[in-house]
Amino acid sequence: MGCVSSKHEAKHTPGYEDPVILASETAFTVNEVEALYELFKKLSCSIIKDGLIHKEEFQLGLFRNSNRKNLFADRVFDLFDIKNNGVIEFGEFVRSLSIFHPNAPKAEKIAFAFKLYDLRQMGYIGREELKEMVLALLDESDVFLSDDIVQTIVDNTFVQADLNGDGKIDLDDWREFVKKNPSLIRNMTLPYLKDITMAFPSFVVHSEASDDPDMT
Repeated sequence: MGCVSSKHEAKHTPGYEDPVILASETAFTVNEVEALYELFKKLSCSIIKDGLIHKEEFQLGLFRNSNRKNLFADRVFDLFDIKNNGVIEFGEFVRSLSIFHPNAPKAEKIAFAFKLYDLRQMGYIGREELKEMVLALLDESDVFLSDDIVQTIVDNTFVQADLNGDGKIDLDDWREFVKKNPSLIRNMTLPYLKDITMAFPSFVVHSEASDDPDMT
């Protein structure tokens, strides 16, 4: 199934799901899901025209660059790829974006952010994982800090977040840390998802999240 419509081709992309069902399971309305489908079709055919979002297409939409390697971009893609089959289907796309909707439960945002940093999927964030992610974020922002400063950031984070001092930040630790530092999940809310357009939500690099505490 390609991206060029014809009378002989299936109407929908592979993995298509009913907008009514998706709306009932997410923070989106049926109209918003239908708008997201048009966006999904555009993105899923930007490089590989098979109606599925591949990592290169995801990075092109997210970072405007399909070739630049970035750990953060890889982690976001992996979390959107719920089936772990190397591509993002429409249902996965909608369900994952729903977490960034202003009306999505805060608990979902906190859990998603935790998974983002849990690089090895061990159920906790270790010092090396945190350092790797900090470096990836700095790289994406074209910011350079000395290794000493990066290590200080990691050490200070663990002083605040590792409540029992076991060298790990588990989900409970993370929840308490976010309570004290709500800005950590500010980028997990995208106000413009209430008004879907044909521009791919670039929620990592160009977040438009509000500073209003009610939005974090």
